[in-house]
Amino acid sequence: MERRYLRATFEEVAELYDRARPGYPPAVFDDLATLTDLPEAGRILEIGCGTGQATLSLAGSGYEITCVELGKQLASVARRNLETFPAVAVVNADFETWEPDGESFDAVVAFTSFHWVDPAVRYEKSARLLRDGGALAVVATQHVRREGGEQFWTDVQEDYDAILPSEDNRPPPHPDNVGDLSSEIAASGRFEETVVRRHIWDVTYKADAYIDVLATYSANRALDHATSTLLFERIRSRIEAQPAGNVTKTYLATLNVARRR
Repeated sequence: MERRYLRATFEEVAELYDRARPGYPPAVFDDLATLTDLPEAGRILEIGCGTGQATLSLAGSGYEITCVELGKQLASVARRNLETFPAVAVVNADFETWEPDGESFDAVVAFTSFHWVDPAVRYEKSARLLRDGGALAVVATQHVRREGGEQFWTDVQEDYDAILPSEDNRPPPHPDNVGDLSSEIAASGRFEETVVRRHIWDVTYKADAYIDVLATYSANRALDHATSTLLFERIRSRIEAQPAGNVTKTYLATLNVARRR
Protein backbone atom coordinates (compact mmCIF):
# COMPACT_ATOMS: atom_id res chain seq x y z
CA MET A 1 0.00 0.00 0.00
CA GLU A 2 2.87 2.40 0.78
CA ARG A 3 4.44 1.71 -2.62
CA ARG A 4 1.15 2.41 -4.40
CA TYR A 5 0.73 5.66 -2.46
CA LEU A 6 4.27 6.93 -2.95
CA ARG A 7 4.38 6.21 -6.67
CA ALA A 8 1.39 8.52 -7.17
CA THR A 9 2.95 11.52 -5.39
CA PHE A 10 4.81 12.68 -8.51
CA GLU A 11 1.44 13.54 -10.04
CA GLU A 12 1.14 16.45 -7.60
CA VAL A 13 4.13 18.26 -9.15
CA ALA A 14 4.22 17.26 -12.81
CA GLU A 15 5.53 20.59 -14.11
CA LEU A 16 8.14 20.85 -11.37
CA TYR A 17 9.20 17.26 -12.02
CA ASP A 18 9.68 18.07 -15.71
CA ARG A 19 11.72 21.16 -14.94
CA ALA A 20 13.82 19.94 -12.01
CA ARG A 21 14.67 16.30 -12.62
CA PRO A 22 17.94 15.67 -14.49
CA GLY A 23 18.05 13.65 -17.69
CA TYR A 24 20.45 10.81 -18.51
CA PRO A 25 23.83 10.80 -20.26
CA PRO A 26 23.69 9.99 -24.01
CA ALA A 27 25.91 6.95 -23.40
CA VAL A 28 23.05 5.29 -21.49
CA PHE A 29 20.91 5.30 -24.63
CA ASP A 30 23.81 4.18 -26.81
CA ASP A 31 24.38 1.17 -24.56
CA LEU A 32 20.66 0.42 -24.39
CA ALA A 33 20.35 0.34 -28.19
CA THR A 34 23.44 -1.85 -28.55
CA LEU A 35 22.69 -4.32 -25.77
CA THR A 36 19.03 -4.79 -26.72
CA ASP A 37 19.98 -5.01 -30.41
CA LEU A 38 17.08 -2.71 -31.25
CA PRO A 39 16.26 -2.70 -34.97
CA GLU A 40 15.81 0.53 -36.88
CA ALA A 41 12.32 1.85 -36.05
CA GLY A 42 12.09 -0.85 -33.36
CA ARG A 43 8.99 -1.06 -31.16
CA ILE A 44 9.51 -0.06 -27.53
CA LEU A 45 7.21 -0.20 -24.53
CA GLU A 46 8.25 2.27 -21.84
CA ILE A 47 6.96 1.76 -18.30
CA GLY A 48 6.38 4.97 -16.33
CA CYS A 49 7.70 7.59 -18.73
CA GLY A 50 7.00 10.45 -16.30
CA THR A 51 7.15 13.64 -18.36
CA GLY A 52 9.10 11.98 -21.16
CA GLN A 53 12.68 13.00 -20.38
CA ALA A 54 14.18 9.63 -21.37
CA THR A 55 11.54 9.12 -24.06
CA LEU A 56 12.77 12.19 -25.94
CA SER A 57 16.19 10.61 -26.43
CA LEU A 58 14.67 7.33 -27.62
CA ALA A 59 12.21 9.09 -29.91
CA GLY A 60 15.03 11.06 -31.49
CA SER A 61 16.49 7.77 -32.69
CA GLY A 62 13.33 6.98 -34.66
CA TYR A 63 11.86 4.22 -32.52
CA GLU A 64 8.13 3.53 -32.29
CA ILE A 65 7.30 3.95 -28.62
CA THR A 66 4.27 3.23 -26.46
CA CYS A 67 4.57 4.88 -23.05
CA VAL A 68 2.39 3.71 -20.18
CA GLU A 69 2.23 6.39 -17.49
CA LEU A 70 0.15 6.13 -14.31
CA GLY A 71 -0.18 9.87 -13.62
CA LYS A 72 -2.72 11.86 -15.62
CA GLN A 73 -0.84 15.16 -15.29
CA LEU A 74 2.53 13.52 -15.96
CA ALA A 75 1.11 11.88 -19.08
CA SER A 76 -0.25 15.24 -20.23
CA VAL A 77 3.15 16.91 -19.90
CA ALA A 78 4.78 13.95 -21.67
CA ARG A 79 2.37 14.29 -24.60
CA ARG A 80 3.24 17.98 -24.86
CA ASN A 81 6.97 17.26 -24.79
CA LEU A 82 6.66 14.50 -27.38
CA GLU A 83 4.07 16.02 -29.71
CA THR A 84 6.56 16.36 -32.58
CA PHE A 85 7.12 12.58 -32.64
CA PRO A 86 4.13 10.88 -34.32
CA ALA A 87 5.56 7.42 -33.61
CA VAL A 88 5.24 8.00 -29.85
CA ALA A 89 1.98 7.32 -27.98
CA VAL A 90 1.49 8.13 -24.30
CA VAL A 91 -1.15 6.03 -22.56
CA ASN A 92 -2.46 7.12 -19.16
CA ALA A 93 -2.84 3.76 -17.42
CA ASP A 94 -1.60 1.47 -14.68
CA PHE A 95 0.99 -0.89 -16.19
CA GLU A 96 -0.17 -3.77 -14.01
CA THR A 97 -3.65 -3.74 -15.57
CA TRP A 98 -2.99 -2.23 -19.01
CA GLU A 99 -2.98 -4.56 -22.01
CA PRO A 100 -1.91 -3.78 -25.59
CA ASP A 101 -4.07 -4.72 -28.58
CA GLY A 102 -2.25 -7.90 -29.47
CA GLU A 103 1.07 -6.10 -29.82
CA SER A 104 4.51 -7.35 -28.89
CA PHE A 105 7.63 -5.26 -28.47
CA ASP A 106 11.32 -5.43 -29.34
CA ALA A 107 12.15 -3.94 -25.93
CA VAL A 108 10.46 -3.11 -22.66
CA VAL A 109 12.28 -0.24 -20.95
CA ALA A 110 11.98 1.59 -17.66
CA PHE A 111 13.94 4.59 -16.39
CA THR A 112 13.90 5.06 -12.62
CA SER A 113 10.39 3.61 -12.54
CA PHE A 114 10.59 -0.19 -12.52
CA HIS A 115 10.78 -0.41 -8.72
CA TRP A 116 7.29 1.10 -8.53
CA VAL A 117 5.73 -1.81 -10.43
CA ASP A 118 4.19 -4.62 -8.37
CA PRO A 119 6.98 -7.22 -7.83
CA ALA A 120 4.52 -10.01 -8.60
CA VAL A 121 3.93 -8.55 -12.06
CA ARG A 122 6.99 -6.65 -13.22
CA TYR A 123 9.04 -9.47 -14.76
CA GLU A 124 6.25 -11.81 -15.75
CA LYS A 125 4.32 -9.16 -17.66
CA SER A 126 7.42 -7.61 -19.23
CA ALA A 127 8.44 -10.99 -20.60
CA ARG A 128 4.94 -11.70 -21.89
CA LEU A 129 4.84 -8.46 -23.84
CA LEU A 130 8.18 -9.02 -25.55
CA ARG A 131 8.57 -10.65 -28.95
CA ASP A 132 10.84 -13.68 -29.30
CA GLY A 133 14.36 -12.45 -28.62
CA GLY A 134 13.12 -9.15 -27.19
CA ALA A 135 14.91 -7.54 -24.26
CA LEU A 136 14.11 -5.89 -20.96
CA ALA A 137 16.17 -2.77 -20.17
CA VAL A 138 15.89 -1.23 -16.72
CA VAL A 139 17.77 1.90 -15.67
CA ALA A 140 18.02 2.48 -11.93
CA THR A 141 19.49 5.74 -10.61
CA GLN A 142 21.24 6.36 -7.33
CA HIS A 143 22.80 9.37 -5.63
CA VAL A 144 26.42 8.37 -4.98
CA ARG A 145 29.57 10.02 -3.69
CA ARG A 146 32.86 9.67 -5.50
CA GLU A 147 36.12 9.15 -3.61
CA GLY A 148 36.96 12.57 -2.19
CA GLY A 149 33.48 13.93 -2.96
CA GLU A 150 32.09 17.04 -1.33
CA GLN A 151 31.96 17.11 2.47
CA PHE A 152 28.51 18.70 2.11
CA TRP A 153 26.91 15.28 1.68
CA THR A 154 28.17 14.18 5.09
CA ASP A 155 27.39 17.45 6.83
CA VAL A 156 23.83 17.68 5.48
CA GLN A 157 22.93 14.53 7.40
CA GLU A 158 22.83 16.78 10.48
CA ASP A 159 19.81 18.52 8.95
CA TYR A 160 18.04 15.25 8.31
CA ASP A 161 18.86 14.09 11.86
CA ALA A 162 17.45 17.32 13.29
CA ILE A 163 14.14 17.15 11.39
CA LEU A 164 13.70 13.46 10.53
CA PRO A 165 15.80 11.34 12.89
CA SER A 166 16.44 7.90 11.38
CA GLU A 167 19.15 5.29 11.24
CA ASP A 168 18.78 5.54 7.46
CA ASN A 169 20.24 9.06 7.47
CA ARG A 170 23.71 8.53 6.05
CA PRO A 171 25.93 9.93 3.28
CA PRO A 172 25.47 8.61 -0.25
CA PRO A 173 27.27 5.30 -0.96
CA HIS A 174 30.37 4.91 -3.07
CA PRO A 175 29.44 3.81 -6.61
CA ASP A 176 31.18 0.46 -6.10
CA ASN A 177 28.77 -0.34 -3.26
CA VAL A 178 25.61 0.02 -5.38
CA GLY A 179 24.25 -3.27 -6.66
CA ASP A 180 22.40 -4.16 -9.84
CA LEU A 181 19.33 -6.24 -10.73
CA SER A 182 21.15 -9.36 -11.97
CA SER A 183 20.06 -11.63 -9.12
CA GLU A 184 16.48 -10.37 -9.11
CA ILE A 185 16.13 -10.79 -12.85
CA ALA A 186 17.62 -14.28 -12.73
CA ALA A 187 15.23 -15.26 -9.94
CA SER A 188 12.27 -14.40 -12.17
CA GLY A 189 13.19 -17.30 -14.46
CA ARG A 190 11.99 -15.35 -17.50
CA PHE A 191 15.24 -13.88 -18.84
CA GLU A 192 18.74 -14.82 -19.90
CA GLU A 193 21.86 -13.54 -18.13
CA THR A 194 21.78 -9.83 -17.35
CA VAL A 195 24.34 -7.46 -18.86
CA VAL A 196 25.08 -4.39 -16.75
CA ARG A 197 26.53 -1.01 -17.68
CA ARG A 198 27.15 1.86 -15.26
CA HIS A 199 27.33 5.58 -16.01
CA ILE A 200 28.30 8.31 -13.54
CA TRP A 201 27.74 12.03 -14.04
CA ASP A 202 27.62 15.23 -12.01
CA VAL A 203 25.02 17.98 -11.79
CA THR A 204 25.80 21.25 -10.00
CA TYR A 205 22.87 23.00 -8.31
CA LYS A 206 22.25 26.40 -6.79
CA ALA A 207 20.14 26.23 -3.64
CA ASP A 208 16.75 26.91 -5.26
CA ALA A 209 17.37 24.36 -8.02
CA TYR A 210 18.35 21.64 -5.56
CA ILE A 211 15.34 22.31 -3.35
CA ASP A 212 13.18 21.93 -6.47
CA VAL A 213 14.72 18.49 -7.02
CA LEU A 214 14.10 17.49 -3.40
CA ALA A 215 10.49 18.61 -3.71
CA THR A 216 9.90 15.99 -6.43
CA TYR A 217 11.09 12.99 -4.39
CA SER A 218 8.30 10.70 -3.21
CA ALA A 219 9.56 10.47 0.38
CA ASN A 220 9.59 14.27 0.64
CA ARG A 221 6.20 14.58 -1.06
CA ALA A 222 4.81 12.34 1.69
CA LEU A 223 5.95 14.71 4.47
CA ASP A 224 3.58 17.24 5.95
CA HIS A 225 4.13 20.81 4.75
CA ALA A 226 5.61 22.10 8.01
CA THR A 227 8.20 19.31 8.19
CA SER A 228 9.29 19.59 4.57
CA THR A 229 9.56 23.37 4.90
CA LEU A 230 11.84 23.11 7.93
CA LEU A 231 14.02 20.49 6.23
CA PHE A 232 14.29 22.35 2.95
CA GLU A 233 15.15 25.66 4.65
CA ARG A 234 18.00 24.06 6.58
CA ILE A 235 19.37 22.46 3.42
CA ARG A 236 18.93 25.71 1.46
CA SER A 237 20.92 27.63 4.08
CA ARG A 238 23.68 25.02 4.04
CA ILE A 239 24.03 25.23 0.25
CA GLU A 240 24.05 29.04 0.30
CA ALA A 241 26.87 28.88 2.86
CA GLN A 242 29.02 26.84 0.48
CA PRO A 243 32.07 28.72 -0.92
CA ALA A 244 30.49 28.96 -4.42
CA GLY A 245 26.91 28.93 -3.18
CA ASN A 246 26.20 25.63 -4.92
CA VAL A 247 26.54 21.88 -4.50
CA THR A 248 27.50 19.12 -6.94
CA LYS A 249 25.49 15.93 -6.86
CA THR A 250 26.86 12.74 -8.41
CA TYR A 251 24.38 10.38 -10.06
CA LEU A 252 24.86 6.74 -10.99
CA ALA A 253 22.69 5.20 -13.71
CA THR A 254 22.81 1.40 -13.71
CA LEU A 255 21.53 -0.11 -16.95
CA ASN A 256 20.36 -3.73 -16.65
CA VAL A 257 19.61 -5.53 -19.92
CA ALA A 258 18.33 -9.12 -20.21
CA ARG A 259 16.91 -10.97 -23.18
CA ARG A 260 13.67 -12.91 -22.85
CA ARG A 261 14.02 -16.69 -22.62
